[in-house]
Amino acid sequence: MPSRPISVTMFSNTTARGGAEEHMLTLLRGLDRRYFRLQLVCSPEVASLMAHDIPDDVAVYPLVFQNPWQVSGGLRLARFLRRHGTDVLHSHMFRSSFAASPVGRLCGVPMIVETPHVREHWRQGLLKSHFFVDRVASRFVDYYIAVSEANARYLIGKKGLPARKIRVIRNGCDLGTFAPPPGARRKMRMNLGLVEEDPVLIVVGRLEPQKGHRLLLDAFVTVRRDFPGAKLVCVGTGSLEQDLNERTRALGLGASVQFVGYQSNVAHWLAMADVCVLPSFYEGLPLVAIESSAAGCPMVATEVDGTTEVVINGKTGLTVPPGDSARLAQAICQILRDGEMRRHFGQNARAWVTEHFDKSMQLQQTQDLYLEAFPTPAEFRRMGDSTSEDKKAVAGSRSAVKEAIGEISTR
Repeated sequence: MPSRPISVTMFSNTTARGGAEEHMLTLLRGLDRRYFRLQLVCSPEVASLMAHDIPDDVAVYPLVFQNPWQVSGGLRLARFLRRHGTDVLHSHMFRSSFAASPVGRLCGVPMIVETPHVREHWRQGLLKSHFFVDRVASRFVDYYIAVSEANARYLIGKKGLPARKIRVIRNGCDLGTFAPPPGARRKMRMNLGLVEEDPVLIVVGRLEPQKGHRLLLDAFVTVRRDFPGAKLVCVGTGSLEQDLNERTRALGLGASVQFVGYQSNVAHWLAMADVCVLPSFYEGLPLVAIESSAAGCPMVATEVDGTTEVVINGKTGLTVPPGDSARLAQAICQILRDGEMRRHFGQNARAWVTEHFDKSMQLQQTQDLYLEAFPTPAEFRRMGDSTSEDKKAVAGSRSAVKEAIGEISTR
């Protein structure tokens, strides 16, 4: 046990609330306060979106810091890290880590952690070319948390990051909160003007290209031919909201599709659905797959990355290749036709996530990783002393930062 609480600063420079932000909230709420003192540095947008869900004992610092060349943002982050005596700097998503991790190293933060969360299908140019930037930036990161086995394979096999730095800690959630609330199905359907007989599909996710909403709309045209009363409910916000609404009208789907924006009570929305659909092009380990399974709502999902570690084809749901609207429609129709299949998948899915994806496992494994850097009270006492060796280590870190930035510029 450490002789004082370890100061952990979470950092994110994203501007929307999604799976990575829910992951952070799980840690901010659940990490043991006997061992850890917690801070959150994030964009003003995310600070506002999560304000009501962040525990009162977590210090929140809104900061605009998108890349390492924003000097003012880097200086403000450095002052925050020093003021709070940060022992662990934990960044979420590569872009966040790329900005914050060099600052943490310059400040002499003892442990720097990155959780990349997803396979970065979107990357082009220098950011993707042989993942050179990632390998340079890895000099400032002590550990990477892979949220799934697939995510770990990507980090090692594609990015070429050192295997010794990779730890697999699967996403988890509070499974108990996703047990279907009594009467939620009927109440939610009434509020949306839906009747019990309507087959209802739900998709929960940011309205961004990654999540595949356009593909689902194309598939839903086919689904409606077999199930004219079928309805699709889209939970989430994002940059594609206007485009997707226009696409819905162009396809003649009209009132059969509803966009309801961000919703905090996801369990209630899942309770009213017959099938949850996840048509993503890439993922890490999607929380909505865990949440839907915990709610006993069967899934049709694309077989990408860590999704297949939750949605087991033919056991807890159905999976199809990404980008194939015809196969997606076929799987949705198959599961809508067979009530016994839906019931069977729902039961299996809940049992599977209960065994493998409870938040207690994620919290314990993350705590164990943090504690590795500070195993004894003696080491904590040494951390408080400003010795010549400490100064040399910080100087060495500064040299490494300058060398890496120079290498990136040259490349």
